[in-house]
Amino acid sequence: MKIYDISLPISPDLPVWPGDPKIVLEQIVSMDAGADANVSRLAVGVHVGTHVDAPHHFLNDGRTVENLDLEILTGKAFVLHLDDNVNAITADILDAAPIPPTTLRLLLRTKNSHLWTSNSCNFYPDFVAITPDGAEWLVAHGVQLVGVDYLSVAPFDAPVPTHKIVLAAGMIVIEGCDLSQVPQGEYGLYCLPLKLLGAEGAPARAILTSE
Repeated sequence: MKIYDISLPISPDLPVWPGDPKIVLEQIVSMDAGADANVSRLAVGVHVGTHVDAPHHFLNDGRTVENLDLEILTGKAFVLHLDDNVNAITADILDAAPIPPTTLRLLLRTKNSHLWTSNSCNFYPDFVAITPDGAEWLVAHGVQLVGVDYLSVAPFDAPVPTHKIVLAAGMIVIEGCDLSQVPQGEYGLYCLPLKLLGAEGAPARAILTSE
């Protein structure tokens, strides 16, 4: 079995959403300084790196991350490669794509994935995202989980409509997937967000497996 780790490494160099707190990861106790053990401190927002959005993020409805269905977060998934000339994931783009008709979990690899191989610390607001009509397409076709390869499922300049459409439908969103090394095809997905009580999202470790 081959395992693809599609989680972004968390460090102070990782881009964060504008306005979110910067990542603090620091060693506060050191064996090199004579301590009995090494101890580090992490301070981040919950939407850091590879993370999961719960409905409470945009719907303010109390459906928080610890209540997400783990059966949706694990199972067969399809990774779709979109051409680098695709600048927005619209209904027409999805309709023309070779997505198996029974797909419940869909991960979208776009030209965003090149950003994770460039080692850039900068945030790119012109990332490829799902338009509202693309979100409606996902809902209409029974997708229960969607993953994207940048820090938001929705466009930077219009974050609300796409989020509300998918979250209102009960769809789970994984943002910040690193799909740069994953070929198109079917995989087993395992995505486990931290069990943060009352939070609207949580960082996650996510992997794909193939035979």
